[in-house]
Order: sequence, then structure tokens, then C-alpha cells
Amino acid sequence: MQNKITLFTITIILLTTQIIFSQAPSSYDSLLENATLHNCVNYALEHQPIVQQSLVNEKIINQEISGKIADWFPQLNFNFSLQHNYKLQTSVFQGNAVHFGVINTSTAQFYLTQTIFDRDVLLAVSSASEVREEAQESTASTKIEVAVNVSKAFYSVLLTENQIDIINDDITRLQQSQLDSYNQYKAGVVDKTDYMRATVALNNAKAEKKHDEELLKTSIASLKELMGYPSEGGLILIYNKDSMENDTTLDTTQIVNYDNRIEYKLLQTQKNLQIANLHYYEWSFIPTFSLFGAYNFNFLNDKFSKLYNQNYPSSYIGLQISLPIFEGGKRIHEIEQADLEVSRYDFEVESLKNSINSEYTKAMADYKSSLVNYLTQKENLKLAEDVYKTIQLQYKSGVKSYLDVITSETDLRETQINYINALYEVLSSKIDVQKALGTIEY
Repeated sequence: MQNKITLFTITIILLTTQIIFSQAPSSYDSLLENATLHNCVNYALEHQPIVQQSLVNEKIINQEISGKIADWFPQLNFNFSLQHNYKLQTSVFQGNAVHFGVINTSTAQFYLTQTIFDRDVLLAVSSASEVREEAQESTASTKIEVAVNVSKAFYSVLLTENQIDIINDDITRLQQSQLDSYNQYKAGVVDKTDYMRATVALNNAKAEKKHDEELLKTSIASLKELMGYPSEGGLILIYNKDSMENDTTLDTTQIVNYDNRIEYKLLQTQKNLQIANLHYYEWSFIPTFSLFGAYNFNFLNDKFSKLYNQNYPSSYIGLQISLPIFEGGKRIHEIEQADLEVSRYDFEVESLKNSINSEYTKAMADYKSSLVNYLTQKENLKLAEDVYKTIQLQYKSGVKSYLDVITSETDLRETQINYINALYEVLSSKIDVQKALGTIEY
């Protein structure tokens, strides 16, 4: 039944998403006007189907818990029957065949039961908070993954956009260089080789720009998918480069606190649930107690028209105790198995701790390496800009050859791209460190 409900919920989500995506962009009422990183992450947490599915699963689990706890309340049932006997039963009394009973009978019964002790209900009551906590932690884990993936996809889009901007600037410079070399060729100062080199470099830059423009479309589509954003909706990212450069800093003296990791919390909750399961099997040696009672309306008459004229009521109450005496040692084996499963969680906790330490060490090493590379590329960018400007002036003065100009332009563009790559690499590695520390905010 749970699988059917889950399948139904997923189907509704998919159909709803398909309907929304099929609308025209003008009909969207949830497009981002200010697509900053923070807003993109928040949008994803509200619209990503995976997150919504986790939230629906929480509601389903709450209903399941309430349904199981409901067994602890009094259970009142009503039964009704109407019977017409075509031939009455016969019995022999003192050698004579005697018919007994009446032709028409009707009964109505109110039956009440009250559970006093039942290990199934007790398990539902005692583990309700842990089951809810497990569902909430699963949702939190999903949100963290979404926040991390959206952040990295956001930086990937910005990286490609910045690369296109760099190439546009490079194309502008190459066009000017092409024009200068052509004029010098016409003036007889240089041969046609410089002009041809400038043309080759310009064509290569235009081809690279086209490649990055197509890559940008893919990156934006990927970001929209991770955000749960309408595929036809416009999405213009907004960022502050100075602010992003300031965000590269991180306190590298932090140490891992396992309690901050959602995976650790989830594993601890699962262990508590397994302990509750152990208690469940231990309770199998306790008898099941329940109270019951009934009030019966009995109507008997040979004539159907007078069947309900006279009632012959009856009622009773009682106590039921049920206890399996011998089951071939099944209960003992179940207890031992559940106890071993609890012990197994201790090893899983230790394994998770080792995994977290390894993840943190790697993430911090990548961050430090990326930070050094970023600072190096930032310094290189300043030097490359100065070299390009100097060689440009020297070329126009006839001191340097055009090959030096091409080389300086290429170095400048590569340095600019390396700087942008280093910036987003250090921001991405910072996210990995925050995830390893369990400090991702959403």
C-alpha cells in the first residue's frame, strides 16, 4: 500500500511539472527576477521535485505513524445480518424429530475492543519520534545535496559566461591587431605574414567563442534542471565579482564535528530505531492483553412483517490474554539477530567517521591548493596585462615583431581564463569543505 501511495505521489508531481513546463513563459508566476546564488538555491529548495518528494514522504510517514498509533484507541465495530430459513433445522428429542428455530432471524451487534498491551502498537508509540526524525533528516540530506549541486552549477554557468566575455575582449583586440597589421602591410612596413597570423588567431578565437556559447546553453539547462526551473523560462544570473573574490576565504583551522554531518545524525537515528526493534522482539515474551465487549440485538419471528417487533438482546464483556508458549526457539533467534544488527551499527558509525575524516582532509587539501593557484593566477593576470600593453607599444614603435604581439595576446587570454577557472575552482572547493564540515546552510 505504501508503494502504491508513493507511486501515486510521484506520478502527480511529474504530471504537475509537465503541465507547468508546457506553458508559455509569460504564464510563469515563479520566475526569478534576481537570480543570485542565494536566490537560486532557495528556489531549488522550494521547486525541485526531489525535495518536494522528500517532503511528501514526511507527510506519508506521519500519516502511517498516526494510523498505527490509532490501534491503541478503543475500536468500535458494527455488524448486521438478516437470515431467512427455508427449512428449519431438525433434532431428535426422546425419539421424536423436532424442528427448532424460527424462519426469520436478524442480528445487530456493536463490538468494542480495547488494547491494553500489544507489542506492535507499543513499538509504533515508542519509535514514533525517531521515525519522524529519520524522515526529516532524509529531507535535510536531500536539501544539502541540492544546495551543493545548484551552487556548483551556478558557478559553472558563471565560469562559461566569463570565458565568453574574455574571448569577446580578445576578439576585439585581435580585430584591432588585424587592422594594424593590414595597414602596416599596405604601407610596406611588414610583409603579409603578420596579417595572415592575425586572421588565423581571430578565426580561432571566434570558433572558441561559438564552442563556449553552446557550452553555456548546456550549463544553463543543467542549472535549471537542478533548480526545478521552467526550461522555457529566462534565467539571468546576477553576481558581484568583488564579493565572490572575498568569499574565497575560509577558516582552515576548523575541525570536524561529526554531529554536524547529516549522515552521522541519520545513522544514529537508524541505530536508535534498530534498538527499538530489539525491544520489540524482547516484548514477544510478554502476553498480549485486550478487553472486549459486545451488545447484540436479536430479532426472531416466523413472519417477516413482525420480525423487528420484538428484540431479544444479549451482551457480554471479557478479557483476552494471548501468549505463545513454544515456537521452536524462534523468539530467541530473533532477539539475537536484532542484537547483532545493533552491534553492526557501531561498526557503520566508525566507518562513517573514517569516511568523513578522509573527505574533509581531501576537501581541505583541494581548497588550499586551489587557493594558492587562485592567488598565483591573480598575480599572473596583472603581469600579463602589463606585458601585453608594453609589447603593443613596442610593436607599434617597430621594436617588437608581430609574433611577440600574438604571443602576448595568447598569454593574456590564457591567464585571464586561468584566473577565472581558479576563482570558481576555489569557490567550488570551499563548498566541498563546508559540506565535509556539515556547515552547509539552506
